[in-house]
Amino acid sequence: MKKLFILLFFANASFAIAQQKYNTENDIHYYDESTNKKDSYMDSQCTLDIYYPNNKKDFATIIWFHGGGLTKGKKQIPKALMDKGYAVIGVEYRLSPNVNAPAYIEDAAAAVSWVFNTIEKYGGNKKLIFVSGHSAGAYLGTIITMDKSYLAKYSIDPMEIAGLISFSGQAITHFTIRKEQGIKSTQPTIDMYAPIYYVREDTPPILLITGDREMELLGRYEENAYFLRMMKLNRNKNIRLYELQGFNHSDMAEPAYPLLLNEVETISKKILEKK
Repeated sequence: MKKLFILLFFANASFAIAQQKYNTENDIHYYDESTNKKDSYMDSQCTLDIYYPNNKKDFATIIWFHGGGLTKGKKQIPKALMDKGYAVIGVEYRLSPNVNAPAYIEDAAAAVSWVFNTIEKYGGNKKLIFVSGHSAGAYLGTIITMDKSYLAKYSIDPMEIAGLISFSGQAITHFTIRKEQGIKSTQPTIDMYAPIYYVREDTPPILLITGDREMELLGRYEENAYFLRMMKLNRNKNIRLYELQGFNHSDMAEPAYPLLLNEVETISKKILEKK
């Protein structure tokens, strides 16, 4: 009888989520109007789309930064994250070679700031804001979480982020930034643009996910493994790493989405229980 009750409970919960209606708003500028007017490329590029539950309160929000090596790609709301009871925000940002670092990093921070300042107007919970993305997008989310200066501009402490979930992001300086510096992609560097440069004890929960180390792009698994080790040596207990064996850099996103959703659900429950 107990098993039947549990099955019925989850069936009803799934049905309720399936019946939830969602709204979508597109091409919202996350910089203020005066900033956009100064730069036509910024005005056209620095926008976001928000997909959120209708007539629901206290929902979690996933900020999603697209990949593309910081040189290409478009904002997106991944289908795997839709209809799950959460808001999902797809962010567009400026791209190299139209701009160089740190312009696109500054865009990522500005977008996150917009979410912190605005999500409650949509019914979301400001304490349940998660940052995620794939490849270059994961790099952007990670660098603004690790280098506190980008969000400090908006009076936001990275500890206010509920969780960072990185899909195959770079932990060293991104290869496009190295190219801008005249350094080849197979020459690793760690400088002010490397998330690993800012290893410390106090971070929000961080979940690093990569593809198979033998199938990944360049040394992506090893970068994240070293990031994990150095964080632990700095007494950080909020970081984990998953290697999705059998999946390459591009294909790893699909099996990683359920891990992201599970992380959002688990952390959200913990935060709400403390209220």
